[in-house]
This record gives sequence, C-alpha cells and structure tokens, in this order.
Amino acid sequence: MRVLLVEDETDLRDLITAGLASAGYAVDAVADWPQADMLLTLTEYDCVVLDRHVPSGDTLRALDARRRTGWSTPVLCLTALHAVTDRVDGFRAGADDYLAKPFAMVELVMRVGSLARRAPGRLPVHLTHADLELDGARREVRRGGILLSLTPKEYAVLHHLLMHRESVVTRTALVEHCWDEMADPVSNVVDAVMAGLRRKLGSPALIRTVRGHGFLLGPPAGDRP
Repeated sequence: MRVLLVEDETDLRDLITAGLASAGYAVDAVADWPQADMLLTLTEYDCVVLDRHVPSGDTLRALDARRRTGWSTPVLCLTALHAVTDRVDGFRAGADDYLAKPFAMVELVMRVGSLARRAPGRLPVHLTHADLELDGARREVRRGGILLSLTPKEYAVLHHLLMHRESVVTRTALVEHCWDEMADPVSNVVDAVMAGLRRKLGSPALIRTVRGHGFLLGPPAGDRP
C-alpha cells in the first residue's frame, strides 16, 4: 500500500518513513502541504499521515477543503496538539484517526494499516490463490499452511500480485505501488525482489514472467493446460 506523509520536522519525517517502509509500505514524504496537494492530484494513496502544523499553516483547513470536493482517502492526523478540542477539530475537518506525539511506531503502523483496509473499495484482509494465503491484518503469508518469511518489499509485491491475480502486472505498475517516487522502474530492483519472492514461494511456481509485459500470478505450473 502507498502512503503519503506530510511532516515538516526532518528527523521525525525520516523516522516515520523508515518505520512505514520497514512494514512494507511505499512512502512518499513531503515537508509542507503544497507539495502534498500536488502529489494527491497525481497519485492515488491508500492513506495520508498528516502533521497539523507545517510551514504553510494548519493543514486542517486544507483537509476540510479537500473533503468538500468528495475526496475520501483515509487521513491520520499526527500532531503534538492532543487536547479534546484539538481532536474534535481534526475529526470535524475530515480526519479519520488522530494520534498524538510522542507516539509508538508500532501503533502508527497498525493505525495506518487499519485505515487503509477500511477504506471504500478495498479488498478483503485475507487474500488467497491456490494454496497461498495472505493475512493483511497480521501481515503473514502462508503456502500450504507453512508460514513464509518475506521481506517488506517481497510482501508488498506479492500483495499487489494477489490484488490483480490472473492479470498481467507490469514492472512499472509494481514500482508505482510498491516503491516510493524515487524508485527507477527500469532498474533491476523489481527483478531482484521477484527472484527472492519466487524462491521463497517454492514449487510448483505461481509467478510467471510474460516477456515484454510483466508478471502473472496464475495457476501452479503443474495445473496449467
């Protein structure tokens, strides 16, 4: 899943970005609302983590304005303002959740995941294909009942393939959904992650390379006609 982080404090922005990335999220991080507003126009996000006070002012006004246009992406307000009235203001402006600083990274990661899963149109938490199971709540993957140890990027790639199972997924689509905006879709980064994922999924193979197009999560090799 892809997350937009708006946080003007550099050290905290880097810390949150690293925490979300280690949990498998693709994170675009900016320091102010104008940058965020531009990215929201260009990219579809699963969740926005929004600091209230940034150089351009209180982001609740911008959030309220976007909500009035019908924009429905889940938003988690992350701020040092934690009085009841502050939280009420956040919810009135259209925030879906509110987390006060200081916070525990594990809680932030869980809240972001919960918001993204509850968003309209999202797929079920549990995804299955053949003998493969992905539990989005626990972030666990099993094949034939055996728990697999995947890296965050392997998990993200597999999740995207499961969302589009039996459809060809291009390398560019994987980069756009599983890496941040600085990733290079023509590099071998996708192939390296795919090789590790295939090795851990084992046999019979579930992921096929469609030359000139991308990757296909199809039936096990032994089940193909």
